[in-house]
Amino acid sequence: MNPSTPQNLADITGIDERTVANAPQVRSVYVYEAPVRVWHWINALAITVLCVTGYLIGSPLPSVSGEASDHFLMGYIRFAHFAAGYVFAIGLAGRVYWAFVGNHHAREMVTLPVLRLAYWREVWAMFTWYLFLRPRPNQYVGHNPLARLMMFVGYFLLSLFMLATGFALYGEGLQAGSWVDRMFGWLIPLLGQSHGVHTWHHLGMWAMVIFVIAHIYAAVREDIMGRQSIVSTMVSGYRTFKD
Repeated sequence: MNPSTPQNLADITGIDERTVANAPQVRSVYVYEAPVRVWHWINALAITVLCVTGYLIGSPLPSVSGEASDHFLMGYIRFAHFAAGYVFAIGLAGRVYWAFVGNHHAREMVTLPVLRLAYWREVWAMFTWYLFLRPRPNQYVGHNPLARLMMFVGYFLLSLFMLATGFALYGEGLQAGSWVDRMFGWLIPLLGQSHGVHTWHHLGMWAMVIFVIAHIYAAVREDIMGRQSIVSTMVSGYRTFKD
């Protein structure tokens, strides 16, 4: 065996220009700007903290031993929930702002072309692909139309609802007349007083958990079975198309 042949050299050095030249074409498009990517990962952390602490607030841990004055466990849990809530609210406000000043992909989360038939055709196309009725999805630079619909309804509108109900409950603790109470207190009688708002807020938490699970599944599935990158795009900003 001649060690100087191209294939043997490729095995030794790892350099194989001929194979690279014959490989399928890969193209990248810059999609998500840095503020969108930073917001995405901070928001993911805030949602995680909110869901975990929210569950513990609704279903408290067993009482700890000793004097109650020696422990502040629920206080720490509530503080983490309130702090994450502020991060979530400020982040969403910043994200809405960037939807208007960023590139056109930044607007996809807060707008829907519901009056365009072409949009709904692509929603159906992606729906059939998720049901394994199509062999390959179409190539989309930004969110695919079904993901865009889910982001608008399952995340954006749900987030507004969770912020409104959460701050309404927070306003009860700050007492009547606080800025939170003035802005969100009207929800208390509208949704069945305090207990009703707690119930709706708790149900919203589980809706958010379901959305997150579906979001992660769809992103990983498209990375593996689709024709474009998804997860890495929210790290680098570039969507890679593979054919």
